[in-house]
Amino acid sequence: MKEHIIIVGGGFGGLNLARKLGKKGYSITLIDKTNHHLFQPLLYQVAAAALSPGDVAEPIRSVLGKYRNVDVLLAEVTEVDKEKKEVHLKNGRILGFDKLILAPGTVYNYFGNEAWKEYTYSLKSAADAIEVRERIFLSLEKAEQIDEPSLREPWLTYVIVGGGPTGVEMAGAIAEIAKRNMMRDFKKVSQNETRIYLVEAESRILSQYPEHLSEKAKDILEDMGVRVLTGTPVTNIAKDRVDFGASSIHTPNIIWAAGVRGVPLADSLGAKQDFAGRVKTEPDLSLPGHPDIFVIGDAAYVEDEDGKPLPALAPVAIQQADFLAKYLTGKIEKGSRFSYLDKGSMATIGRAKAVADIRGFTFSGFFAWMMWSGVHIFFLIGFRNRFRVFMEWIWHYFTFKRGVRIITGRNYLKNDTLVNTQSSKKKELDDLLA
Repeated sequence: MKEHIIIVGGGFGGLNLARKLGKKGYSITLIDKTNHHLFQPLLYQVAAAALSPGDVAEPIRSVLGKYRNVDVLLAEVTEVDKEKKEVHLKNGRILGFDKLILAPGTVYNYFGNEAWKEYTYSLKSAADAIEVRERIFLSLEKAEQIDEPSLREPWLTYVIVGGGPTGVEMAGAIAEIAKRNMMRDFKKVSQNETRIYLVEAESRILSQYPEHLSEKAKDILEDMGVRVLTGTPVTNIAKDRVDFGASSIHTPNIIWAAGVRGVPLADSLGAKQDFAGRVKTEPDLSLPGHPDIFVIGDAAYVEDEDGKPLPALAPVAIQQADFLAKYLTGKIEKGSRFSYLDKGSMATIGRAKAVADIRGFTFSGFFAWMMWSGVHIFFLIGFRNRFRVFMEWIWHYFTFKRGVRIITGRNYLKNDTLVNTQSSKKKELDDLLA
């Protein structure tokens, strides 16, 4: 009988591992809560109406359809029984395995303030991105119908919490929408009424980048009209309000991008975790004491040779999948240590604006944006997606027009009834900025 390998998660790590083991003589089952692989680095562009969900997602079955020994299950794993070598599914099924690879990704971390989730929007799934997109355009539509400037001010205010790559990219994208792309289509509101805040608790944004690139990114954002608030931890989020100590910003448009943590599934493993809930693995990515269970991708806490934790990035997950495929097929000796080759990191800020740190060489501006564009198109799955994204970017670059601007009237939109705030609230904000 073929050895049965279960892979949990169809992200960069899980999907690439399934493809590499697809013709190696194993019986493989890949389990994911969704039926598609999502290219998360471009998810913010779906939220910003530059791309459609189909441009950044590919059905898992179509990717793995040519591998006859790979089965795909649309299900959610809720528990792992390490001793019996079984995984329990939410629908009640129990599946046995010979080897288990966990690549379930992460969820957003609200740092013990789970109630904030009700009042914020996030970017972890295609549904999240569509929700953010419709929130942005619905706010503009509502502002257009309000004559009193002080009353429409909250609808034209956007707060992005978290100064990492996702927050920076989202702030830049909203700035382009609200201050350039869309204003010509609205008659009552002007770009000068739009306020966009990027809020970061640490002393600078993009803290994992060299300091001069962080400053460059901040300068670019501020030139685009984004107010960057560093060293400003959020103390509370309520309906239509973000608090920073004694000061507040009133708006229903609050986007959360302030860090991630491990999924609840990791708790069932009974293994040590870091402060963010990521599972601490052995150097060969196996679970301590269980050499047939492995954790890869964002859910794994792995240190490099210098003792520093590896970042939760797609290249890390892809390289871990490559390593594990060789490890399981005997091309790498048992007990070998996974070693990550850092090829650099990039973040885009807007049209023809980006920063990049490539193995000690730093770039910014148009050249960095061209590199960022090429790398992201290369890593997209499927020729169709690469072609469509390339053409959408060309169209947007020359026309400044967004491709997907439809509001479908979804009933999940939050905070549609806004508590009116008086213009006197601006004094609190002015004090904060001072």
